[in-house]
Amino acid sequence: MRIFVFWILVAAVFISAVEVVVARHQARKLFVEIQTLEKVRDELDEEWGRLQLEQSTWATDIRIESLTHGEMDMKTPDMNSIVLLAK
Repeated sequence: MRIFVFWILVAAVFISAVEVVVARHQARKLFVEIQTLEKVRDELDEEWGRLQLEQSTWATDIRIESLTHGEMDMKTPDMNSIVLLAK
């Protein structure tokens, strides 16, 4: 009877040791995945900042005015031709 209990305890210790190894491996794998995703997040944040800066550069009043006058040949209307409508 003692030998049977001894082998059950040995099997339980072995199984728990294997489970500890598996759990640590999964934890390390998840940690690496988290680091990879954080790196991707940081790169996307940097790109978002660059895109916002680019958008603000393309939408400046001076640039829009130079495009309308230069490429589209638009001109500012005379003061006599402007009509203000009141509600």
